[in-house]
Amino acid sequence: MPSAAHNEVVSLAMMLMERPSVTPDDAGCQELVAEHLAGAGCRIRHLPFGHVSNLFAWHGQGAPVLCLAGHTDVVPPGPLNRWRTDPFTPTFRDGRLYGRGAADMKGAVAAMVVAMKRFVHAYPQHRGTLTLLLTSDEEGPATEGTAMALRALRDEGWVMDFALVGEPSSEDRLGDVIKVGRRGSLSAACTIFGKQGHVAYPKKADNPIHLALPALQALAGHDFADGNALFAPTSLQLTNIHAGVGADNVIPPELVVRLNCRYPPPTTAQQLQQLIAALLEQHHLSHALQWTEGAHPFLSVQGRLLQALSGAASAVTGIEPHLSTAGGTSDGRFFHAHSVEVAELGPRNESSHQIDEWVIPEELGLLAAIYQDTCCRLLTA
Repeated sequence: MPSAAHNEVVSLAMMLMERPSVTPDDAGCQELVAEHLAGAGCRIRHLPFGHVSNLFAWHGQGAPVLCLAGHTDVVPPGPLNRWRTDPFTPTFRDGRLYGRGAADMKGAVAAMVVAMKRFVHAYPQHRGTLTLLLTSDEEGPATEGTAMALRALRDEGWVMDFALVGEPSSEDRLGDVIKVGRRGSLSAACTIFGKQGHVAYPKKADNPIHLALPALQALAGHDFADGNALFAPTSLQLTNIHAGVGADNVIPPELVVRLNCRYPPPTTAQQLQQLIAALLEQHHLSHALQWTEGAHPFLSVQGRLLQALSGAASAVTGIEPHLSTAGGTSDGRFFHAHSVEVAELGPRNESSHQIDEWVIPEELGLLAAIYQDTCCRLLTA
């Protein structure tokens, strides 16, 4: 069980985790957060778009503007019979708090809300503006969430200076990693055409599976060599292969391959598209490619926010965080698109999206302390 000093954060985290907010359903999480922050003197706005809930809360006025950012939606729990306890019934076991969203990222949302309340209570006349932006569309398409909310707020004159995103960034210990950027994401559906026929007469057909194998091997083994000190090189992963007409004695007419690339700057999606298309052409495949750009890569300015967050993490945990750009995409990219300095720090990322997702309860209290100290360093100095 968490100590008395951390009970407020853990209690709020558990109340959020009880709500089955599978993306894009918020399931009442943002109303709960709004009640907590309104009671602390914060102003509240709801920004719904389509089926997505977005919450914006703020205290103070003028620059600088610090935004604490996160999401209330979670991924589906998966097979319920594989969970030791109900995924939406927060459970303490072996020094951990289990439940869907514990690490990604209702624990961090609770820490942000408590940090914001405590900071406003301690510094009611702080300089600048402290804000919180939550969405229920981070785990889904992310089209009607943070990106759309930021555009609406910008149209109203809001200019953010700093965005602290609570995604689970830590590795071995809380606060040991701060994310300052992310690789881009590019997906493709590649259809390779052959000629359907009887398996007993292969010379009268062209098997697209056989035709594709050398090209797929070349794709999977390609060395992109475009990494640098902060970014791993491009990773190309084949994610799905499908062919067949439902009968074992038929050579299929086509093969559909899906793939995803995670790539660093300065590599571009256009360069990857050209490279993959050229490789398929080299293997003389009749094919069609359909591209989906999921996210552009970014590297944030390493300025005042990073200095404040690093100092706060060191002060609370006693360790010096190192910088990283690893992992999947995050809503940090939307803030960066508006020229906002971005940094991400949250719980350990050992169980996100997994069966029996968990977080260390005591670390949520420490996380709230890191967030509060960061607010102090940026809005009281």
